[in-house]
Amino acid sequence: MKQFTKVLAAIALIVGMSSAMQAQSKVAHINSQSLVEAMPTYKNAMSELEKLQKSYDTEISAMGAELQKTYERYNREAETQTDEENGRRMQEVQETRTNIAKYQQSALQTLETKQQELIKPIIEKARVAIQKVARAKGFEFVLDSTPGAGGVIMADGYDLMPDAKASLGI
Repeated sequence: MKQFTKVLAAIALIVGMSSAMQAQSKVAHINSQSLVEAMPTYKNAMSELEKLQKSYDTEISAMGAELQKTYERYNREAETQTDEENGRRMQEVQETRTNIAKYQQSALQTLETKQQELIKPIIEKARVAIQKVARAKGFEFVLDSTPGAGGVIMADGYDLMPDAKASLGI
């Protein structure tokens, strides 16, 4: 009887290890960020964003240089102007600074919006490709190994949610 128990335990161990190996073979990982960054469309999008950013930087620099010239001219002419005129000029300089800051903030928001607009379809294309390849290779789960991401890209395996809810009476 002891031999039968040992044989049964050995069979259970073999079946358990076999199941564990099968479970491991159904999980894959990928650094999705590296995949996206390797895509030509991503490189084109980044190039477009860089050009747009340089354009904004050039405009903001030109506005700042013009403001600096005006400020220096107003300072040189301050002694020949009335206090009222100097006050008006300083207010004008301050308003221009405020306008440049607003423009800079608007440019940053525009860049962020444009980046999301350009990158979203690229990420979606990569996600679809990952799912297609994973399903073709028989993987049920694909984990994102991008540092800091640590998410699941695809989960075709068994979902425990209905069982857990039933267990909790939900």
